Amino acid sequence: MPMNFETVEVTTDLLIIGGGMGACGAAVEASYWGKKHGVKVTLVDKASMPRSGAVGMGLSAINLYVGLAEGKNTVEDYIKYVKYDLMGVARDDLVANIARHVDSSVHLFEQWGLPLWKDDDGNYVHEGRWQLMISGESYKVIVAEAAKNALGDENIYERVFITEPLIIDGKCVGAVGFSVRENKYYVFKAKAVMCAMGGTVGVFKPKSTGEGCGRSWYPPFSTGSSAYFTMKAGAEMTCQEVRFVPIRFKDAYGPVGAWFLLFKSRATNAAGENYMQTRKDELLNWGKYGAAIPQPANLRNHLGLLEIKEGKGPLMMRTEEAIANLAKQYEGDEKAFKKKMKTLENEAWEDFLDMTISQALLWAATNVEPEVRPSEINATEPYFISSHSGASGAWVSGPEDLSAGTDYFWGYAQMTTVPGLFAAGDATGACAHKFSSGTHAEGRIAGKSAVKYILDHNTQTEIPEEMVAKMKEVIFQPLALFEEHKNFSTDENVNPNYIIPKQYMFRLQKIMDEYVGGVSSNFSTNKASLDRAAELLVFLKEDGEKLAARDLYELLRVWENKHRFWQAEAHLRAVAFREETRWPGYYFRTDYPTLQEEDWLCFVNMKWDPIKDEWSVFKRPVLNLFNID
Repeated sequence: MPMNFETVEVTTDLLIIGGGMGACGAAVEASYWGKKHGVKVTLVDKASMPRSGAVGMGLSAINLYVGLAEGKNTVEDYIKYVKYDLMGVARDDLVANIARHVDSSVHLFEQWGLPLWKDDDGNYVHEGRWQLMISGESYKVIVAEAAKNALGDENIYERVFITEPLIIDGKCVGAVGFSVRENKYYVFKAKAVMCAMGGTVGVFKPKSTGEGCGRSWYPPFSTGSSAYFTMKAGAEMTCQEVRFVPIRFKDAYGPVGAWFLLFKSRATNAAGENYMQTRKDELLNWGKYGAAIPQPANLRNHLGLLEIKEGKGPLMMRTEEAIANLAKQYEGDEKAFKKKMKTLENEAWEDFLDMTISQALLWAATNVEPEVRPSEINATEPYFISSHSGASGAWVSGPEDLSAGTDYFWGYAQMTTVPGLFAAGDATGACAHKFSSGTHAEGRIAGKSAVKYILDHNTQTEIPEEMVAKMKEVIFQPLALFEEHKNFSTDENVNPNYIIPKQYMFRLQKIMDEYVGGVSSNFSTNKASLDRAAELLVFLKEDGEKLAARDLYELLRVWENKHRFWQAEAHLRAVAFREETRWPGYYFRTDYPTLQEEDWLCFVNMKWDPIKDEWSVFKRPVLNLFNID
């Protein structure tokens, strides 16, 4: 080895992996219940908790608040919304469990100091039916502080990247990883593990190029660790074919939610036509989902992409029209009109300054005044995020009171099919639209459930020393490989003995983009393309054994790429298995271009066998536990 790495062993009861909203929720809840029973809770995060996770930069709205106490909505209302947005493919029990607990997470945020917008009567200001406006630049900082206080600094390990699960006799008993700042190899031994390491960005080639390469809407540091960890543990996975392609403000990826919901803005083509109206007949081709109000996000995308395909772009968000319409009520009172216009203008800028500062900078750099002229929007590259509008993740047990007696329940809420391995946030599948608050609530559910599991199975499994030693060798092999061969060529970036992380990432993104329905193929694919991608991924996987790293920073990038690859392969296999087009606007199977309710209103699940190193892909039924139609 080019350097010595100290082995640090940490023994705990519950290991929480991740530092985002789900992990913070689990930390608060597990610490509360654990302390009553002497259960030790430890958290490890590859970043720093105050700015870790999807809302690390900030957020301008809490996107899930059901309002049960106020009687605004019911759990059934929310299930119907989620299920229709996912074209019928969602878990009633998981969505319901989040919906009935999420409001309490929002109330906790407010107690901890998060500023929620209030009207003159002291009521929350809604962005839309389910969303609340917040001043959220420090949203994650506030939530992380509560989690840190609950855990205690001695139980938190930051800047440590987890690479692999520890599996003994089919049970998850810990994890291993390395510090990205020090020469240390970490071995975490636990009675239960909670996975909350975020979704996946960077599987598909981004639209941004040059200096902007790597710019994304979703955090670029979410690199598939949740998917890798659960798959590698042997957990059953679900909805791996469901990627999310959001419509965002062009280039800086600023979210559009506040403009559609709070400002009531329209999106139009270049001629000023509202394509949701001019193309409404297209929605009839997508069954009852096309008639849903609001329309599923993928169908809204689909209509916009048809405009672009026919040369009617670019698409524009009519910001100037929306602001003027909201201020119209003050016409005739010049002073009040100007004041309202100024307030709306400030809110327009704050929307991005709270969460996507680069969008505000781009507006300023390109002389865009939102109250004067529209701003361009377009579809991004695909992402894998089950906490938002995607659904890919682990297949987890529902709660006993909702799921018992069905295939959705096997003992402990939020536990994967691997005993002792729990999941929340982007790590869980088939329960989309939980967003930040729902992810926090789901983390709380998982944390409490994991404590119950530990009390029922209160034994510490011994980890064989040879397993720990072998994993250490594998983790740091990229450093040794570089040192061994770095002088073979005059340029260390070009060497026949190894491949550097960025080169590997570019190859993966090119394959997925061109053959598996990325931006350059207009989100379209077919069997021939998928077969070609599968062939090329075999070559890439072989080359993955030759990934090299010059330092700890590149070692992190090596393992991020290894994790990202597994998400790519799972997605490819699931898309190939589902022989229909269920989510036009996210991807389009040109060889199976229609919705097939009879054969494919189901979950596509999959599992990797750690013993045989083989994948199985199969169907699971969609159960209507709440009779939502």
